Amino acid sequence: MREYDVIVVGGGINGCGIAQAVAAAGHSVLLLEKTAVGAGTSSKSSKLIHGGLRYLESFEFGLVRESLRERALLLRLAPELVHLQQFRVPLYDHTRRGPLTLRAGLSLYYLLSGGRPEARFRSLPRARWAADGLRTDGLRAVFCYSDARTDDRALTRAVLRSAVALGAESACPAELISAELSATGAEVVYCEGDAEVTCRARVLVNAAGPWVNEVSARVRPSLQAPEVELVQGAHIELPGDWGGDFYYVESPSDGRAVFVMPREGRLLVGTTETPHIGDPSTARALPEEVSYLLRVVGHYFPALRELGPADVLDSWAGLRVLPGGAGAAFSRSREALFHADRHGTPRMLSLYGGKLTTYRATAEQMLERLQPALPVRSPVADTRELNLTPE
Repeated sequence: MREYDVIVVGGGINGCGIAQAVAAAGHSVLLLEKTAVGAGTSSKSSKLIHGGLRYLESFEFGLVRESLRERALLLRLAPELVHLQQFRVPLYDHTRRGPLTLRAGLSLYYLLSGGRPEARFRSLPRARWAADGLRTDGLRAVFCYSDARTDDRALTRAVLRSAVALGAESACPAELISAELSATGAEVVYCEGDAEVTCRARVLVNAAGPWVNEVSARVRPSLQAPEVELVQGAHIELPGDWGGDFYYVESPSDGRAVFVMPREGRLLVGTTETPHIGDPSTARALPEEVSYLLRVVGHYFPALRELGPADVLDSWAGLRVLPGGAGAAFSRSREALFHADRHGTPRMLSLYGGKLTTYRATAEQMLERLQPALPVRSPVADTRELNLTPE
């Protein structure tokens, strides 16, 4: 029977990041993915590596600081996959956030970045406000700041290739059937093709994203899972390309942040926050979400007002795992949550939540929690220095 220090379930960005961190620390690791690497939420995002400007409103300063640090790191480690991108933020008479408020927020964003040059912002002169057909009646100011864009699935695959180069093993497609926890770890049974494979791990890591509780239900003895909610973020792609300007606008109906971005000859518009019930694999952009995003883009760009659902070229919805509770999803914490089966030396650790931008930092935090259950090994690499390249 094969034995590993760590077995990771889930081939999304966080699972691949954890496999990379574990392998870099010198440990043996096997990653199991039931369909394809990056097939779930990690390929259904807004395609952004961002600092989380909107998280300042919920006072998540630590998350914003961490996100900005990781963004700067990815710009250096993955220059072919992560690209700095300027965003325009138009402010109108009806906008809930006025110029002074936004200037203060962007100033704090800059300070939390450590004063990095890419975090600087500026206001655009009035002569440049009307670019791309932007609505100008009631327009009070337009600010410009920088974040980064990426190909989320390509980035996920690059992280896994890095992990494999360090000695990690991966099985895909391979689905966890069961896991039995014992005093010394976990015995894991998974199906790969027509074969049923049994192996052991000192620690089982559940990084299955929206399927995290489904995976936990296959573990014995049964574990109590934290209360979470699946919230989907829908995106649509529309015909048209205005040459490069990206926009961060505020929904006139509820104040949510919505991105309008050119992408491969189309316009990508997202995202929403709608509770999802049922099988995560059934997540789709709902008709009401499509209408919502069309209203937002039509409000700010009059030339696009005539576009309807029939004009949508593509759509998707990624699922976020958020802490359960009352109130709007927008106000819930985006911090990653770690849940161990027991105190001290864990046999199983589950990850709830996590962001594309901060996958590396989340993996390092997971590794720190795994250490009490792992033997002493000599590190073979530092994930802060591992370059990531496309296929």
